[in-house]
Amino acid sequence: MDKPVNVPIDNPDSDTEWNDILRKHGIIPEKPPSPTSLIEEALTEAQKQAHDNRLEGKGLDELDELEDEEDAEFLERYRKQRMAELFTISRASVFNQVHPLQKPDYSRDVTEASRKAFVLVHLTASLGTNAESRLLTELWGDMARQYGDIKFCEMRGDMCIEGYPDKNTPTILVYHEGDIKRQVITLRELAGTTTGIQDLEDLLIEVGALKANDSRLTDSSSRNGSSVFASRQSVPISASTQDDEDDWD
Repeated sequence: MDKPVNVPIDNPDSDTEWNDILRKHGIIPEKPPSPTSLIEEALTEAQKQAHDNRLEGKGLDELDELEDEEDAEFLERYRKQRMAELFTISRASVFNQVHPLQKPDYSRDVTEASRKAFVLVHLTASLGTNAESRLLTELWGDMARQYGDIKFCEMRGDMCIEGYPDKNTPTILVYHEGDIKRQVITLRELAGTTTGIQDLEDLLIEVGALKANDSRLTDSSSRNGSSVFASRQSVPISASTQDDEDDWD
């Protein structure tokens, strides 16, 4: 019987002619790609994407200001694209105000309506002493006017779900395609009593109701496409509460 031959190997990661021969015959594994080259490729791709997407989120006035800097044909093509997007948004903006809810109409006004558009419900406190609830009511009106293609609704928590505690208000319920996609219990999950429009916009981006490059976003130029909600977990509504809702949903 032939005895196995011990092939001398100094350093399998070295770029030597001997190692190339050993790799060719499968004696040592192929050398992994250099991490430096992978990083360079990633940076090149990121720069290319940044260049290709440099006009995303810009309004028509901003595009007009770039006439001397951009290729005229490319700019005109992008301007037409933006006009088409704005027309689509305008045609879909049929809500434009906060819609008060009544329990008998909840299924129609929320669940069924969410099959055509995102629906956000603010469950308010029963008393006017809840500062977070009062703040969200003000923000809700601003958001409804800004994003008319999304339906913003409001209803007292204890009138929506029997026995719903004020300590859980304000509560935000996000509906889409007939189901609850997200729930936010009190503004502690956002920024508490300092919650603003951008915090709510981040939530809408997180659930897919808005795109990160939507030109309507507050200070959209400073956003990097990530959301503060990526690392946050919402507090689930209790099973008994969900059952109450299912009774009339």
